[in-house]
Amino acid sequence: MLGAEWAGKGTQTEIMEEPENPRGSRLPWECFSAWLDGVCVVTFDLELGQAMELVYPHNIQITEKEKTSICYLSFPDSYSGCLGDTQFTFRMRRSAGHRNTFHDDEKYNREAPVTLQRDTAHYYGYVYFRQVRDSSVKRGYFQKSLVLLSSLPYTNLFHTLLQLIAPEYFNKLEPCLEAVCNQIDRWPLPAPGLSLSLPIMGLVLQVKIPNQSDLMETNVITDQPKDRLDPPCHISSIHELDLFRCISPLKFCSDFRPYFTIHDSEFKEYTTKTQAPPSLLLGVTNPFFIKTLQHWPHILRVGEPRVSGDLPKQVKLKKITKLKTLDTKTGMYTSYKAFLHKDKALIKQLLKGLQKKLPSSALSLLLQKHMFDLTQSFILPLERYMGSLMPHHSAITPWKNPPQVRPFQQEELMKMLEHTGPQYSSAIKGDWIGLYRRFLKSPHFDGWYRQKQKEMRERLETAHLKVICEANIAAWIKNKSEVEIVDLVLKLRDKLVRAHRQHLPVSPTSLNRLKLHIDDVIGSLPEDLQSILHPH
Repeated sequence: MLGAEWAGKGTQTEIMEEPENPRGSRLPWECFSAWLDGVCVVTFDLELGQAMELVYPHNIQITEKEKTSICYLSFPDSYSGCLGDTQFTFRMRRSAGHRNTFHDDEKYNREAPVTLQRDTAHYYGYVYFRQVRDSSVKRGYFQKSLVLLSSLPYTNLFHTLLQLIAPEYFNKLEPCLEAVCNQIDRWPLPAPGLSLSLPIMGLVLQVKIPNQSDLMETNVITDQPKDRLDPPCHISSIHELDLFRCISPLKFCSDFRPYFTIHDSEFKEYTTKTQAPPSLLLGVTNPFFIKTLQHWPHILRVGEPRVSGDLPKQVKLKKITKLKTLDTKTGMYTSYKAFLHKDKALIKQLLKGLQKKLPSSALSLLLQKHMFDLTQSFILPLERYMGSLMPHHSAITPWKNPPQVRPFQQEELMKMLEHTGPQYSSAIKGDWIGLYRRFLKSPHFDGWYRQKQKEMRERLETAHLKVICEANIAAWIKNKSEVEIVDLVLKLRDKLVRAHRQHLPVSPTSLNRLKLHIDDVIGSLPEDLQSILHPH
């Protein structure tokens, strides 16, 4: 499950002391906005249909277009047969100009696994929908959703939180909601690698937020569009397929919508047949999409699996051209030719586990490990090649700008892979080179490559900064002109600012040494220049 890991049931019956805020004074709702953008209540109006009943805090900035989308995405596509409580997740674009940024976003995203990074361009909506018979209501049913909006993909945490607060809210309404939001505003800030105790409604949630080294991520390394069809009222979401858990350190860089309806504002954009299908994952429940998206190369239908002694037919890959009716069996329908062969040993292990009725968590871990190992076999040659593009440390000197990373050459990579690729080390056989060529055309490679470039530039910046800190600056400026010395001061100050802004891994001792270097260089200049260069 994507999201902050909730340790077991993770609750205690006594309220723990709330931790002191280590940051001292703060702005109103600063901690709340680090976790949530807001809370919405969506109800069913006999004249309007789904309608926004309440938003909290009341000053939350949501456009009318966003409110409409939230209303449609917060109710199941079909209410029939959905009596009781249903939880699911949706993801929607923020309106232009309403992207939320938090002051620690860059630092947080640097330390967090790719699947837990803050997404400032989208809302994640965590929904608790209740539909029960109610004779006091004209329509005969109580229908209402409580929705948590956040830029954080903490699926597990926020759905656990909803299980606590939604039933309480449906009984006590707004005063309960205000109290809950006030408690969340006293939580510490989310930070990767920390275990947090979060007090809420007389209980304490024990939450661990993994860092990059804690979380494995899926083997979705190409950008083919895929449509997932769930049975009615099974609106679990794409997240539960673990589609993003095993591709670490790759990030899924295409768009994805865990839950999508025909009322979505992007419906026409995504279902057009006048152009190639978009690079997109959709989670849907309405059978209408089976007909509408038959031209998509992949459709995965999720249902109740049948267990037999052999590989069940409904989970075999099927040609998408056979997908003609709405009563299609569970399975993956695809026009995509796999580059790698099936791992028959893994399939036998999974089938044996199903026959022995092993818990799904055990089978999931087995599959995750397989996908993680497969992804590591795939990514290690790429990592080695990127490492070969880095300049040698001896090329870094304090008196010149840091050297540049060599440009990426696809054919150079291909030649290397022909001799040292995973086809020689992995137990999985197939067309590995073809898979690499396919991957290099995908947005996931582009995202990975941009991130690697950024990391490599920062490593060069860090190495250059450390070399400067250890350099004999006084000896260098002896025979230099005032113009050259002033230029050095400005460059050193820029280095210092970037080191803080980019959170470069340079020790405080080294940074203090750099400050002393700057002071010494300024001290070597005439007094009139010193007065100009010294900050007031």
